[in-house]
Amino acid sequence: MHPALACPLDQATGFLVAIFHKYSVREGDKKTLSEKELKELIQKERAHYWPKAAGYDLDRNKNQVVVNFQEYVSFLGALTLIYSDALKG
Repeated sequence: MHPALACPLDQATGFLVAIFHKYSVREGDKKTLSEKELKELIQKERAHYWPKAAGYDLDRNKNQVVVNFQEYVSFLGALTLIYSDALKG
């Protein structure tokens, strides 16, 4: 394990980055998720509470083509808020 990933929060962050890149390298620009890559990521990596977040607009810059890393991170932030509310009961 890389020393920078020794803490749980660092490990979680590294894991989220790795998931993005696991799918982004499959076709086209390796810095973005195509519609196909995004659909596959959602189908294979989705969280229990994902349906509540399904209405979140991932394509924040409205380019209609891809989701870049910044849009992905924004979505994860929204998903984290949903998890926080759900865990509070």
